[in-house]
Amino acid sequence: MKNLYNILYMVCPFCQLEETSVVDSRKNSEGTSIRRRRNCSACNLRFTTYEKASIGIIVKKRNGNREEFNLEKLYQGVQNAFGGQELSEKKLKALVEAIHNEIKEQGNKVQSEFIGETVLKHLKDINEVAYVRFASVYKEFSDASDFEKEVAEFN
Repeated sequence: MKNLYNILYMVCPFCQLEETSVVDSRKNSEGTSIRRRRNCSACNLRFTTYEKASIGIIVKKRNGNREEFNLEKLYQGVQNAFGGQELSEKKLKALVEAIHNEIKEQGNKVQSEFIGETVLKHLKDINEVAYVRFASVYKEFSDASDFEKEVAEFN
């Protein structure tokens, strides 16, 4: 029986065999990733894989639920805030990346309120209309007076 540690179900990139064996494993100098040298028993070719831990961000929602952070959801929320206003894809991606980087600095657990406030802070500096549009959803505006109060903060 083969050692299960050595059969980590890595697909061979040459012949697509689903089980390859590990010939050698080494940590990088910082200890943050592992380099594995693998051999395919079908085509007898060798290849290298790298493993690095991926720790996602857990978001605690207002209702107490927890869910994994979704970068696509952030992207869509920011894009919707601009509501068809002129904003290049490059600028949108840079904005979302800046927001995401600030969120990541909080660690692997973050409150949804922090995410919303971070988006608002960035939008306020870039586009007042996008800020108010995002705020109306995030702060759950119920009538026109909520919009008036938010716009008054700009003056």
